[in-house]
Amino acid sequence: MGKRWWVVIAGVLVVGVWSARHNDEPKAAPEAAVSTKAKPTSTPTPAAPTKSSPTAEPSANPVGNWYDDYDPAHFAVQVRKSAKQAGVNPQLLMAILYNEDYKPHTPEFERSWQRMKPDASFGIANMHRAALNETKRGRFANRQWEELPDHPDLAIQAAAWHLHDLADRLPANRSAKLTKDELLALGYNAGAGNMRAFARGAHLGSQVQTYLDRLHTNWSKSGTAVS
Repeated sequence: MGKRWWVVIAGVLVVGVWSARHNDEPKAAPEAAVSTKAKPTSTPTPAAPTKSSPTAEPSANPVGNWYDDYDPAHFAVQVRKSAKQAGVNPQLLMAILYNEDYKPHTPEFERSWQRMKPDASFGIANMHRAALNETKRGRFANRQWEELPDHPDLAIQAAAWHLHDLADRLPANRSAKLTKDELLALGYNAGAGNMRAFARGAHLGSQVQTYLDRLHTNWSKSGTAVS
């Protein structure tokens, strides 16, 4: 019995010492007292995005990120401006954007895809590195292919001038089977050499024909978008 009491007394002493030490430890300050700065009563206005070059134009779709609800028609202003500068049909340029809207244009997605496929195209106009490097000479030489996913305005400008350059490569005498705009669209898709062959009456092939069919499907709404 005496032994049992000594055990009980020893336990009480241990608990008492622990409680005293615990109560002496400094307590953490309440959450509200951690910062002395007053919380803002309203959401701060975000800083305006900086432009990487004077050639970039503000997006016509101001709500959220432009790629959250992407539609080529949102960039009708930029399409009309770039088409006028390059001397190409704005309806054709808009139709090209619709034709190239077969995959997501989220910048993160495009970069991930390019890591798996290094020769992939970039931007809303799906332009390859070589095409951009050739097109930008003497126009916007300081811009880089890697910028295209983040700058749809640059992609539109580059596509317009690329169509302009393709028009310069059309043969003087060509078949009446395809219009100039159809040939330029096919040149955009298949390259200048193939475009010249098509202009002379060469067979299109299934993939090229599919691109042309898609152009015809998108033609009417493209005209509406830029009107």
